[in-house]
Amino acid sequence: MSLRAAVVTTVFIAACAAALPAVAADTLRALAQSASLRIGTAVNVDALNTDAAYARLLAREFDLVTPENAMKFSVVQPERGRFDFAQADALVAFAEAHGMQVNGHVLVWHQQLPDWLTQGQFSRDELKAILREHIRTLVTRYRGRVASWDVAAEAVAEDGHARETFWSRGIGPDYLVLAFQWAHEADPQAHLRYNDYGGEGDGAKSDGIYDLVAGLRRKGAPIHGVGLQMHASLKDAPRARDVRINMKRLAALGLQTHISEMDVMLPLPASRADLRAQAALYRDMLQACLAVLQCRSFSVWGASDRYSWIPEFFPGQGDALLFDADGRTKPAYESVRRILRALASSKRTGKTVKGQRH
Repeated sequence: MSLRAAVVTTVFIAACAAALPAVAADTLRALAQSASLRIGTAVNVDALNTDAAYARLLAREFDLVTPENAMKFSVVQPERGRFDFAQADALVAFAEAHGMQVNGHVLVWHQQLPDWLTQGQFSRDELKAILREHIRTLVTRYRGRVASWDVAAEAVAEDGHARETFWSRGIGPDYLVLAFQWAHEADPQAHLRYNDYGGEGDGAKSDGIYDLVAGLRRKGAPIHGVGLQMHASLKDAPRARDVRINMKRLAALGLQTHISEMDVMLPLPASRADLRAQAALYRDMLQACLAVLQCRSFSVWGASDRYSWIPEFFPGQGDALLFDADGRTKPAYESVRRILRALASSKRTGKTVKGQRH
């Protein structure tokens, strides 16, 4: 992004900030406060920079934001040693203007790496130096401003074994411990997470994730939480009971848990029955999170269907989020708000409701 574009972006975000009203008492973010829960979404920074309605929706309903792509390696360091923070800076500035926390995403991943890195010829020591510089530069820049980081993502394969990746081949299995150590050194106050998909309930992958993070703890890695992505469909979703059990065993390791990237894809065009079933799944997963004290945030992977990643990667599928393409609420939104509203009411009356934290 050019300097002129960066200035235009800053002015646009400032204008949005001035135009946004105070958060209403019945929004998701206001209601979630009573449950000591952060309610979050992934943010498309290009849309944030150009779509004022989208910016208003983000600020009204969410108090935790995760960049979809703005902090990934290929965006932040497209050439070796040349860092581009324009998109990340825009997101952090927007979050600060609207009282939102930021979850940095992602420091170590095997995808979206620049060609100069994947096609280069580097020794183990050189790769360690590259990764250390990348982590330290990014985390240090936002020290005290980004509350949490997805330090590593998707390092476990579907069978539960360690995934072979660019980093594991080049550095060795200790790359994960090193990444957490480097991130902690750069910002000792940041909450550091491991993030993965397909391990929310029970099965080989959830066992593999558990073994991985338990091993990191044994090795002294400064890991504080686990993000359970929760990309689901109506035919392929974990049982809420299994999600609770899995969260509780992670909590027993001393780790917080987070539903970090939830969406529920539907066949297009979505039927009313499918939208109702989607709403029930959102409700069940939120209740599973709320039933475990150490589950601290519930994030969807996109605010509205207009900017969802699903249709591009799964043709014929979509309508996966809480708001439709025009920013209107869907049954899934109402089901989430109903749970949070009941909890807020219980706080006032002292009456216990389903999903009460314990």
